[in-house]
Amino acid sequence: MSAQEVNKNTGKQASARAALEFVVEGSVLGVGTGSTVNFLIDELASRRVKLAGAVSSSNESTRRLEAAGFRVMDLNEVGEIETYIDGADETNPRRELIKGGGAALTREKIIAAAARRFVCIADEAKLVDTLGAFPLPVEVIPMARTHVNRALERLGGRPVWRERVTTDNGNHIIDVHGLRIAEPVALENTINQIVGVVTVGLFAARPADLVILGGPAGVRRF
Repeated sequence: MSAQEVNKNTGKQASARAALEFVVEGSVLGVGTGSTVNFLIDELASRRVKLAGAVSSSNESTRRLEAAGFRVMDLNEVGEIETYIDGADETNPRRELIKGGGAALTREKIIAAAARRFVCIADEAKLVDTLGAFPLPVEVIPMARTHVNRALERLGGRPVWRERVTTDNGNHIIDVHGLRIAEPVALENTINQIVGVVTVGLFAARPADLVILGGPAGVRRF
């Protein structure tokens, strides 16, 4: 493992550990997807945090939570949840995010919308001034893929189908390259209006309430 990868993992683990402050024992916790969230689940398990249950954004996180002994619940059972903790592929200083590298963006967005507090955890390299260097994921109904591609091209992006990937909802992912997203809320609304789009991986209309970034020197919050 390279020094850069070690630093990233150190940052992910530090941010996950810091997020435990916002976990209320006895409550239902919203849990996201990805490598940083895996560190969070490991921390919850090792510290024997007592939860009423967890609402998971992906089948992979569900498997990991259940293996750690946590009860995974359907969001319909619990309604609004107090806290949702998830990672991000990019964040800007306004806590607007790009998510979906793990193809779980739709369920992640649903849980974020249902949560009173959305805490984003990431390594410090995920902070950027302007979103878009990370390709923007868009979940689409399979039969609409080429139609959505054309619409995304008209918006100035270069859409690439993420082949051999099917979401937990049975859909496809298009990754949009070449965007410089100066107005994330406006672009989120525009892409969500394209027929055939399930959702776009911009979390701007509902940004994170808190971002915790970890690095070799520790964590910072904004």
